[in-house]
Amino acid sequence: MSIQKLPNWILISILILASLGFIDATYLTVSHYAGVDLYCGADGGCNTVTNSEYSTMFGIYIAVYGMLYYLSILVLTVIYVDTKNNKILKPLMIIPVLGFLFSLYLVYLQLFVINAICRYCMLSAGISTLLLLINMFLVQNYKKLIK
Repeated sequence: MSIQKLPNWILISILILASLGFIDATYLTVSHYAGVDLYCGADGGCNTVTNSEYSTMFGIYIAVYGMLYYLSILVLTVIYVDTKNNKILKPLMIIPVLGFLFSLYLVYLQLFVINAICRYCMLSAGISTLLLLINMFLVQNYKKLIK
């Protein structure tokens, strides 16, 4: 199996998006554990969402999972850049799908259960969507990439 490099625009896009997502999730996490209200405009939707009963899962603040999600994508991408090991592509094709599905669930909760929107949460959902679109390119081109 010969190794063919991913296009630079893919790698740069993944690194930028995952970094932005990690910063966003870290901001939410630090604000939560520091007990600081989020700046989210006059509607206050961010604090409503991030302080709701749905803001934790298994006793852990949801944004911590977001940090781990984005960090795993960052680390895997850096490992791929360093090693060009195509085995890294498989988790890079699976993780964004899981993140996107979880984001859909969280957006559903905001819109139909909590009845408030968190701008930072929606930013994360948008980033997850973009990572999924990049993922779709990887899936379509996987066999070409591992010739």
